[in-house]
Amino acid sequence: MRSSNGVDFTFLTCLNICMLGRSIIHIDMDAFFASVELKKHPELKGKPVIVGGNGDPTKRGVVSAASYEARKFGIRSGMPLRTAYKKCPQAIFLPVDFEAYENESEKFMSILREYTALIESFGIDEAFMDVTECGKNALDIAREIKKRIREELGLTASVGIAPNKLLAKMASDMNKPDGFTAIRERDIAKTLSPLPVRKLWGVGEKTEKRLHGLGIRTIGELAKLPAEYLERNFGKSFGRMLYEYSRGIDESPVVPFYEPSSFSREITFQQDTRDLYLIKETLFELAKDAADRLKYNAYKAKTVTMKVRYRDFHTITRAKTMDESTDSFNDIWTTAQEIFHRIDFSKEVRLVGVKVSGLVKGR
Repeated sequence: MRSSNGVDFTFLTCLNICMLGRSIIHIDMDAFFASVELKKHPELKGKPVIVGGNGDPTKRGVVSAASYEARKFGIRSGMPLRTAYKKCPQAIFLPVDFEAYENESEKFMSILREYTALIESFGIDEAFMDVTECGKNALDIAREIKKRIREELGLTASVGIAPNKLLAKMASDMNKPDGFTAIRERDIAKTLSPLPVRKLWGVGEKTEKRLHGLGIRTIGELAKLPAEYLERNFGKSFGRMLYEYSRGIDESPVVPFYEPSSFSREITFQQDTRDLYLIKETLFELAKDAADRLKYNAYKAKTVTMKVRYRDFHTITRAKTMDESTDSFNDIWTTAQEIFHRIDFSKEVRLVGVKVSGLVKGR
């Protein structure tokens, strides 16, 4: 049931739920880049809008964001723009405008910082908040933040509240866009059990197929399996993750991270991939974004770092320091390519990111 202000009470039996243990909020801005563009161009509302590259689908580049109207055609972030055009030729393609997105992101993060310092951001459009010690009900905090995002930014966000990061993230995905979902500790099994395994954070298309091949179609069925069986079929690390996540177990803390001396951005693929062309196209886009941000903020960078997260959530970073500080895209992309060739892509990739650091004010 959804109230008049868009709040979903699927898992709420009363307005004030006392969460046992931790109280974690996950806030995910809805189709952020596309929503910011629609805020700039309200005449495009209701139309399929795709943001990526320089806005020309005939040129190289990947989809950075797509409106919900475009997503109905199978458009997803990380997809080559040429592919997106074939799927939806009637879409409006717009160039990436990092200045606008960063301005809105800073306003978004400023709102969150008024409630707690325990904020772990993922990119510029989503974040976890640990409000356990805030002295205020997590639901009240989440409602207030959601209202302020709408009124102060003219944007919408989907919110999940739960006892840990895994469940908060899953909750925020349950009623997009403009969703508000809470999962109580005593309702974890009841909530997760009937969901298809694909809904479990970390399960992509290929893992889903393997689970189906083993006769496992729901999270509840997955949760009945012993850890040893999953580790034998999916490897020790990923098998253990499936065992714990299917039971709603996640003890990872909310880790605040703020490094004012760097610019970074990452993209999570909708489907884990070994497609080196797609990975490299995505890194090209991220390197270009990094160079644009350096120029916009009048900085030069000395170090380029690449981040890769594999299907099993194992994450690596590789960095290279350049001879001189630069804001040149050619220098940054050349360095990124050198790093790219040092990375092992024998496993499927879930996320890639690029960071430039060692910043100095440009002249």
